[in-house]
This record gives sequence, structure tokens and C-alpha cells, in this order.
Amino acid sequence: MISYENGQYLVGLAKEAVLIYLDEGRKIEVPEDCPEELKERMGIFVTLNENRQLRGCIGYPEPVESAVQATIDVAIAAACEDPRFPEVTMEEYPELTFEVTVLSPPEKLEVSDPLEYLEKIEIGRDGLIIQKGYRRGLLLPQVAVEHNMDVQEFLEHTCMKAGISADSWLDASSDVYTFQGKVFQ
Repeated sequence: MISYENGQYLVGLAKEAVLIYLDEGRKIEVPEDCPEELKERMGIFVTLNENRQLRGCIGYPEPVESAVQATIDVAIAAACEDPRFPEVTMEEYPELTFEVTVLSPPEKLEVSDPLEYLEKIEIGRDGLIIQKGYRRGLLLPQVAVEHNMDVQEFLEHTCMKAGISADSWLDASSDVYTFQGKVFQ
């Protein structure tokens, strides 16, 4: 995972990306002074909160872009493309808090019995991706902690996020992946 300083750099970059996009309608370029570590591909999520309420959250679970480029892309998407919310306005911007979560690559959990997931997943450490067919749901590690979920509830809510029944994690045709995240605010 990345250093605290580089995490704070990404938070500042997310804030700048959203501000410039809202103010000027353009996407910023990757800064030339970008730390080397942040040129590596990483999974990144940006979460926006307003008055402690979710206002937008979008990300790349897989390391498909450099951390800096991913942060710029998903910060703007969290502000303007999260289908659950209207676009953020300039008037709202000062009230927003920004959170950048840097993800480890997802790893598929191999089990002989789905009930083994209850022992393998650790609340507070693991985020979840559940995939069944073309349906896929993801919840960041902090979601289970913030909502006081146990492992079974976390699995069920991840299934619901995928648009499949809450007990789909028990189905052998569902794949469960874990990842870890480091949160910067």
C-alpha cells in the first residue's frame, strides 16, 4: 500500500479534479510533479460525503490505470456520474469531504463449502466483490464497519448491491473476492 503522504496527495488531487471540472468543465492532466509510486496501476475509489451523508462513490476495483489517473477519473465520476445522485454543484463543493481508498488487487476466495466464507472474511480488513454471471457488486471494507455489519450481513449486502438475491453467496455459481483498502481523507 502507499504512504500517508502519497495518500494525502491523492485526496488533494481528487479535490482539485472535481473543482476544476465543476468550474471549467475540463478534466485536469496528471501533474508533472506526481510521486513515482502513484504512477503504478492501482484500484482506486473516491467517496464524496456531504454533511456525513454519501453524495457519490465511484471507483476502479481492478488496477487498470495509474493511481493518479484513476483518482482524477473516478473523482469526477463520483461527483457527476454516480447514478444514485444528481450531479454535484459548485454551491455544494465547499461542503464536501473527500475520501480516497486505495485497493489491493482482488483475490478470489476458494472454498469447498460457502459457509467457509464466514470464517475467511474479516470485518474491517476485507472489502468484498461478489459476482454471479454478469452481475457484480462491490462494498469497500469501511462499509461493514460504518454500518455495524457481521460477515453474513456484509455478504448479503454485497449480493444486493449486485442486484442478486441476498443469499446468492451460498450459491456455488457465485464467486466471492476479497481485497483490502487503505483510506485517506
